[in-house]
Amino acid sequence: MSPRTPEPFTTPRLDALPLRVEYADEMAAVLADPALHTFTGGAPETPEGLRTRYARQTAGSPDPDELWWNWVLRAGDVLVGYVQATVRGDRAEIAWVVGVPWQGRGYAGEAARGLVAHLREAGVTTVVAHIHPEHAASASVAAGAGLARTGEWEDGEERWRQSL
Repeated sequence: MSPRTPEPFTTPRLDALPLRVEYADEMAAVLADPALHTFTGGAPETPEGLRTRYARQTAGSPDPDELWWNWVLRAGDVLVGYVQATVRGDRAEIAWVVGVPWQGRGYAGEAARGLVAHLREAGVTTVVAHIHPEHAASASVAAGAGLARTGEWEDGEERWRQSL
């Protein structure tokens, strides 16, 4: 059985740290640019809103068969984004976000590759991501992490998959 809370992992430039409510203030600044919501909708959250969300996420899924694993990404001494995985059995749905000031440096690709490797080590055999059809950068990250388009769609996003 996988642990209820995620284990930290590292990549050459990033530390993926299990989410804590205490990260909300810094992450609110990381995620403050409205451009991050171009493809996902919504708007930047306040520190208070993130604290509430992080408390819910760190409490875990109410479904005992589902794990909510969330990490913040630290580069040096600053947080730059996050990755997450919803794990059910040997399947995980993943996502990644890197703040606008740190985009274009390869952090998202590095984080996604590290996440996939970490999940493989945890016993996950199938990884899925949902990518907006116009989000070329996210499609590039997914492909670089070994996921491939499936031609399947959900809520206007294409499903990408990798069997590990």
